[in-house]
Amino acid sequence: MAAPWLSLRLVAPMWNGTRGIHRLGGAVVPEGNQKKERTMLQFLTNHFYDVEALRGYLLQREMSKVHMKNRSFTWLEEQHGPYCAGAFFILKQGGAVKFRDKEWIRPDKYGHFSPEFWNFREVPVEAVDASDCEINYEGLDNLLLLKELQSLLLQRCPHVDDWCLSRLYPLADSLQELSLAGCPRVSERGLACLHHLQNLRRLDISDLPAVSNPGLTQILVEEMLPSCKVVGVDWAEGLKLGPEEQPQDTASPVLA
Repeated sequence: MAAPWLSLRLVAPMWNGTRGIHRLGGAVVPEGNQKKERTMLQFLTNHFYDVEALRGYLLQREMSKVHMKNRSFTWLEEQHGPYCAGAFFILKQGGAVKFRDKEWIRPDKYGHFSPEFWNFREVPVEAVDASDCEINYEGLDNLLLLKELQSLLLQRCPHVDDWCLSRLYPLADSLQELSLAGCPRVSERGLACLHHLQNLRRLDISDLPAVSNPGLTQILVEEMLPSCKVVGVDWAEGLKLGPEEQPQDTASPVLA
């Protein structure tokens, strides 16, 4: 017998004389914010009949928001140059940028930021902090406009994956620091794509849950990038053998 909550259905609203909505707990008169709630309830009951359909809709809506955040801003390149266009994309994402010989520019808690960077058309962006931003594969088109980028922090970016790392090779001549700490979708395959970045001097690969053997991965990355300091992983992590894997001393006598 299925659990009661598995058979949950959204029921169409019934209207009474006071223009309220009959719910499980009785009628509620929509006033002020309740009118907005009534409209949302109407929409849901008109389009969804079970929990799975609603879940799929919410997921699609969330992915649509991510897609909009990663739309191309390359059209700004013609008016303001590649540095300002790339900086605008990062700032709209909620990240921070540093133009050469300038202070960091960061949005405030409301997402507002100083427009002064539009005056830096000829000034290269040397550092980007995109930690916790929703950059994905498509959004990299905007980031890769920054051809002289030296430092790139992508810490805890939920949509940065192996495919994204495979696209960083255009920054090979300039990029010296890269942080992927806490990116849940980065695995060994993505890290292997970093072999193009031979000018890297510091790489943070801490807290990558998709990497199955962090210790071995660090060793391989260090061999792949000999001039780079790889941080964030204990080299022995993942290399310790379990009791059943310990080598046996066959030369020792066996006790009867």
